[in-house]
Amino acid sequence: MNARPHADGSADVMLDVKNLRAYYVMKYFGTQREVRAVDDISLRVGRNEIYGLAGESSSGKTTFIKTIAAAIRPPLTVVGGSIRYSFLDRDIYRLDRAALSAIRWRHLSYIPQGSMNVLNPVRRVRESFIDFALPHMDLPKQRFFAAIVAHLERLQLAPGVLDAYPHELSGGMRQRIAIALATVCRPDFIIADEPTTALDVVVQKSVLELIREAQREIASSMIFVTHDMAVHANISDRLGIMYAGRLVEEAPTAEIFRSPKHPYTQHLIASLPRIGDLSAKRALTGAPPSLAEPPSGCRFHPRCPLAMDICRETHPELVSIDPRHRVACHAVSPAVRPDGVFGATAKQRTGLVQ
Repeated sequence: MNARPHADGSADVMLDVKNLRAYYVMKYFGTQREVRAVDDISLRVGRNEIYGLAGESSSGKTTFIKTIAAAIRPPLTVVGGSIRYSFLDRDIYRLDRAALSAIRWRHLSYIPQGSMNVLNPVRRVRESFIDFALPHMDLPKQRFFAAIVAHLERLQLAPGVLDAYPHELSGGMRQRIAIALATVCRPDFIIADEPTTALDVVVQKSVLELIREAQREIASSMIFVTHDMAVHANISDRLGIMYAGRLVEEAPTAEIFRSPKHPYTQHLIASLPRIGDLSAKRALTGAPPSLAEPPSGCRFHPRCPLAMDICRETHPELVSIDPRHRVACHAVSPAVRPDGVFGATAKQRTGLVQ
């Protein structure tokens, strides 16, 4: 893919998220509680780039994409930070409802985890295209359907699917239609929320190829969310790793797989099966922390084999260890380890990465 580098902030940036905090704020019997699902995340997505977001369940991935899509409902509340898209002249949360509706599907689109989240079970597929795309394409119906058919054919889908009901199609076919819906208006930015999770491996491969082909064809940018690291290896240009509501590592995907720095990322990579490897996989001890009462300091320290006193006391900042690799770990930070010696020593101590 032809993502433009933007480590220095000077190149094309499609999405710029700064210090985003989104909490579930609830009141019980007069007491307010906060679940800090997204806590101080900053990232950028470049033009024509697929940015992958990974992490275990309850790490905050879905809350993050809901927030950047301005699709939040109480008790989820944005309590700080900014979200700027290149096609907008202001923060997305400064748009009124009409302006927000105008950019959805035309500029900002969404591929759901389950196709039935966008397809109406009692209406034919063509009606879904009319509902989502017709208001934004501003074409007479005859030309509109000619454009839809041409789009389906580019994505190797038969025009006959327009006359089908969702239940008449396989899961893989429904997911392909959801991708066609998300890309028909040629949006500038696409949010993909685990679009291959419910599919078998063979169908998953074809759907990933379709997503990549559609993204290249319309030259859009994308955030692709999945917990499956093997999927990220096949589709993402850069990869961000989330843990307990925070971004803990970010680098080009190949670099994450070749040289993971954060101990949590090392565990994710080490858990992947390898051909011919019959050794037992080491499980990560403990459980993810409660985001209503997160631990002090680094949120990973109760499970981390490298934990030091500073990890229990101070939250590590996400720092650059080279121009395109950021990590939030005191064991990696030059401020804590001035000699910069982390790689081999830490890997040997965790016993995870050969």
